[in-house]
Amino acid sequence: MGARLKGLGAGFRAGATPPFASFEWILAGRYLRARRRGGGVSVVAFFSVLGIALGVATLIIVLSVMNGFRTELLSKIVGINGHVFVTPIDKLFTDYTDLSDRLSKVAGVRAAIPLVEGQAFASSPYGGSGVLVRGVRGEDLDKIGAIAKNIRGGTLEGFDEGSGVAIGRRLAESLGLQAGDQITLSTPKGATTPFGTAPRTKAYAVKAVFEIGMTEFDSTFVFMPLAESQAFFNREGDVSLIEIYLDNADGVADMREPLEMAAERPVLLTDWRQRNRTFFGALEVERNVMFLILSLIVVVATLNIISGLILLVRDKSSDIAILRTMGATPGTVMRVFLINGALIGLVGTLGGLGLGILITLNIKPIQRVLFPGAWDPTVRFLAEIPAEMNATEITVVVVTAFLLSLAATLYPSWRAARLDPVQALRYG
Repeated sequence: MGARLKGLGAGFRAGATPPFASFEWILAGRYLRARRRGGGVSVVAFFSVLGIALGVATLIIVLSVMNGFRTELLSKIVGINGHVFVTPIDKLFTDYTDLSDRLSKVAGVRAAIPLVEGQAFASSPYGGSGVLVRGVRGEDLDKIGAIAKNIRGGTLEGFDEGSGVAIGRRLAESLGLQAGDQITLSTPKGATTPFGTAPRTKAYAVKAVFEIGMTEFDSTFVFMPLAESQAFFNREGDVSLIEIYLDNADGVADMREPLEMAAERPVLLTDWRQRNRTFFGALEVERNVMFLILSLIVVVATLNIISGLILLVRDKSSDIAILRTMGATPGTVMRVFLINGALIGLVGTLGGLGLGILITLNIKPIQRVLFPGAWDPTVRFLAEIPAEMNATEITVVVVTAFLLSLAATLYPSWRAARLDPVQALRYG
């Protein structure tokens, strides 16, 4: 050991040790291990690592869940409602077939679907509920993936041929209905008589039951053949609007001019962002606020690094004095403690990264095992907790946590470098 210290001292005097040499790493690693005198330092280091890991993991999990919420809600809201809505200005859409064909040929348009839309009251022998009736052609209903891919009862085959309707699962449950039963729809927009507009009530067979997974839609929407909806709402061969589905939902701003040109008539265009601006804006604000609040967990954890390194400097003051008398520069001492704190931050950050990814990937099984009845879809609109990891956000979290950990080491390391060897040997 003495020969090793002499060789180390010779290296100091000769200036042969470059910054962050191997002995600095070895010394920093030894200081992290528990000793009879320094056990408390190692305990503080352990809780610093644990705090940083939990903070990073919490940030990754929460941001992933928020991203999952946005993606899930966007896919369900936009998936059933379309991306762009075309409504008439000067005259009704009696030429909706030709108009929808022209709009569907615009580059970037996946489908253009004419709709008749109106409110009605749905009832059965077991209850009643307000609904939103949508008249649509059978060929277009197949293009709405949110409906066609989520049939839970019955079938959509021959939808245009009869007068059957497709209803949401939660509406079917509330009215005690299933495929093949009768549902009664009532609307005030019925036939026009000399005494005014008479309400219309008609019974329809439930041809199919669908489940989108969003309670608001599953309990409200009723799809009806287009020709039948025109008769039900007393429309003279026209439609309420044309819904356009795009290949890229975020590219609505670039599609406005091509769609207006393809319409070849004055039309009013609105998009999903305008209709849901308040909802998605609030979701984005909540996500940013959650990031700032949860970042405080990492900040608090890095404060433990400061206290732990200060304790370590006091505990190792005599060792620092010996190193200084052997020729170690203040920079060498400072780097030893910088490495010490950086190792704590790195281990904690990587541990939190692994823990956050592990929990995020298994969030649904964890929900089903630990909280089987805590997630009420009638309150939260979704049946399961969604999660979607974003590589850029995870990188920002990891880099931020490590930089905060590194910044927390600066003051204790600077204090160790300024330690006077004579006083350290006297009181160490």
